[in-house]
Amino acid sequence: MFTRHQTFSEKTFDIFNYLFLALVALTMVLPIMYIVAGSFASDAEIGRRAFFLIPQDVSLNAYKFVFKDNTLPTSLLNSVFITVGGTAVNLFFTLTMAYALSRKQLTARGFFTKMVIFTMMFGGGIIPTYLVVKNLGLLNSYWAVMLPVAINAFNLIVVKTFFEELPSEVIESARIDGCNDIGVLWRIVLPLSKPVIATFALFYAVSHWNDFFNALIYLTDANKWPMQVLLRQLVLLATGSLEMGTYDPTYVKPPDQSIKMAVIVVGTLPILMVYPFLQKHFAKGVLLGAVKG
Repeated sequence: MFTRHQTFSEKTFDIFNYLFLALVALTMVLPIMYIVAGSFASDAEIGRRAFFLIPQDVSLNAYKFVFKDNTLPTSLLNSVFITVGGTAVNLFFTLTMAYALSRKQLTARGFFTKMVIFTMMFGGGIIPTYLVVKNLGLLNSYWAVMLPVAINAFNLIVVKTFFEELPSEVIESARIDGCNDIGVLWRIVLPLSKPVIATFALFYAVSHWNDFFNALIYLTDANKWPMQVLLRQLVLLATGSLEMGTYDPTYVKPPDQSIKMAVIVVGTLPILMVYPFLQKHFAKGVLLGAVKG
């Protein structure tokens, strides 16, 4: 929005700024629109037209193929359970540990903080992690995809730094009123940290929703697979990299490209629906983390 007090150079800068931002937005929005349009297009149209936003020959074959398997509703519920449960586990461990590390009264606080930073540079690897999960008896259970990723070290450091910036007078007043550490965390710290909690809840939820590798390694029971693993099987099936298995062999296979696009839409749409509910806190939380992290 221009004002009459702006100079010519300021208006010119704003115009180029708006054009640049519009170009960046288009580079992100257009591919998504093309994928949605392509998922509804026929095989002939995808081969005939290099790029389109509105399909001429509308076809639902790709979605019929994706939803043909009756295991999709089960896998969708599994994904929701893993996402909600995993995010709750992440927030519990991240917030409680970040609060403990933010208190100067904690003995060996610097040592524990350095141990957290150490894990950001060095990890055990896939095989040692698998052996730990196996020896704990967590294989083929939902805990196997939640507990190994219970805390993200970077997120923990950002939340810890945010807690350290909270006014100490408020916490001291709560202690004078008789609150212990649990009371201070629950009644004072968490209500003041809603933007950060919403932001990292979204980060953790997206990570769990998109993750298929851990489920592929730790979950051998197909009834416990999340939707991402099932959709991966559908893509392999559509491209001929997997046998038809339980699918109807008389079913006419739709075009590969439209199946891939339909899989992307089905896998992305549920988690996109979460953003509007957290958007109010999300922008503020990201800025707080950027400034104080």
